[in-house]
Amino acid sequence: QVQLVESGGGLVQAGGSLRLSCTASGIFFSINAMGWYRQAPGKQRELVARITSGGATTYADSMEGRFTISRDNAKNTMYLQMNSLKPEDTAVYYCNAVTSQLIVYWGQGAQVTVSS
Repeated sequence: QVQLVESGGGLVQAGGSLRLSCTASGIFFSINAMGWYRQAPGKQRELVARITSGGATTYADSMEGRFTISRDNAKNTMYLQMNSLKPEDTAVYYCNAVTSQLIVYWGQGAQVTVSS
């Protein structure tokens, strides 16, 4: 059974930090890109950051410099270090993985709430 399991969400004050993790299991094909997306209430899901198997990274403009994406290919685990959090970062954060066969998987989501 394919699973992407996120952890590390929670409640933090503005200016604080959180680290999200996403571990993939049960995926037969190799994973190419992995990414983090987020969806705030009443808004569309948007890209936060993504990372390829080779380590190339892409960030949304509003996150660059505050968020850092990384991955451990041996553990099929991806991380998102979020610093200087703002109330507008409040959202459900979703983990995403795309395999070499271009199959896309999503995690169940992790709530991040930033209080002002």
